[in-house]
Amino acid sequence: MRRGHRPSQPAQGRPRFWGRHAVIAALANPNRTVRRMWGTREALAALDLPPVIPVTYADVADLGRLVPQDAPHQGLVIEVDPLPDIWLGDLLEQAQGHRRPLVVLDQVTDPHNVGAVLRSAAAFDAVGIITQDRHAPPESGALARSASGALELVPWVRVVNLARGLEEIAEAGFWRIGLTGHAKGTLAEVMGEARIAIVLGAEGEGMRQNTEAHCDELAKLPISPKVESLNISNAAAIALYAITTRG
Repeated sequence: MRRGHRPSQPAQGRPRFWGRHAVIAALANPNRTVRRMWGTREALAALDLPPVIPVTYADVADLGRLVPQDAPHQGLVIEVDPLPDIWLGDLLEQAQGHRRPLVVLDQVTDPHNVGAVLRSAAAFDAVGIITQDRHAPPESGALARSASGALELVPWVRVVNLARGLEEIAEAGFWRIGLTGHAKGTLAEVMGEARIAIVLGAEGEGMRQNTEAHCDELAKLPISPKVESLNISNAAAIALYAITTRG
């Protein structure tokens, strides 16, 4: 049964990506439709572009007007369609037979944080990331820039109901570990040998109570008491490293 559909993003205009990593990764992704492209002659000359993409030569000042103020476009801007929808059931089916981790984000709405988590997920070969549709940012230039190409590499599923999604994740054989500062045990103490879905909440607010209730274990990272918490993208990177390097 295909539960956990990633709903299509609302019609709010196509996102624009900028910067070499985000642009080159989007061009290389067969699932990504690039509608338009702008660039300096120097930047475009370095690319092997398919002839179907409409290309407009522009100077640096013109490109600056296509993106948010001070965005580091590096001479390249593209307009794209959001990636096709992904079903949670399909992603979990692809995950069978190996121990690659899964990342679940609860109410993480900052595009820079989500992009950075995607980058860490790509670095540690995670199966994908799961978010709740109404509590996650849409694809955007800022998110793609923070992901540094990983938006095109890591499957991203948006579910309507995160609690139900976590139930489906458990049915697929994942041990759901929620990271929170009030946990008694550390991640190393509770992760065991099973396949792991690591669950992280928004910085400051943390996971919602119902999300915690749908975790098999709660765990913390052993950080110094001098520091209250870590940025979620840092916590995700540390957790993914610990999971992928366990004995």
